[in-house]
Amino acid sequence: MSMRTTLIGAGAVGLMALAGCAPTTPVFDRGFGESARILHAQQVRDPAAAEANRDRPVDGLDGRAAKQALDRYQKSFGDPPKAASPFLIGVGAGTESGGDR
Repeated sequence: MSMRTTLIGAGAVGLMALAGCAPTTPVFDRGFGESARILHAQQVRDPAAAEANRDRPVDGLDGRAAKQALDRYQKSFGDPPKAASPFLIGVGAGTESGGDR
C-alpha cells in the first residue's frame, strides 16, 4: 500500500468522523411542533369565547341527554370487553365441508 493511498484513506475516515459529530439536531428541532401549533390556531374561531360566555347557559342539549352521554363516555374508560379466544374462531357445529349432495 502506498503512502498516498494511506493518507487518502485516513483523510476519508477523518472526514466521516467529523461528519458524524456535526450538530444537525438544532436545525431539525427549531420548527418541531410548529405545524401542530398552526393547525390548532386555525381551528380556534374565538380564543376568548369561554371567558365571554361564562354566565350563559349551554343551548342545544337537555340535561337528561347530557347526563346519559356523559355517563356512557365515562363508562367507556372501564374494563375493555374480553376478546374471544383465537383458538375457537371457525370451530363450531353444523358446518360441513362436504361435496355435492
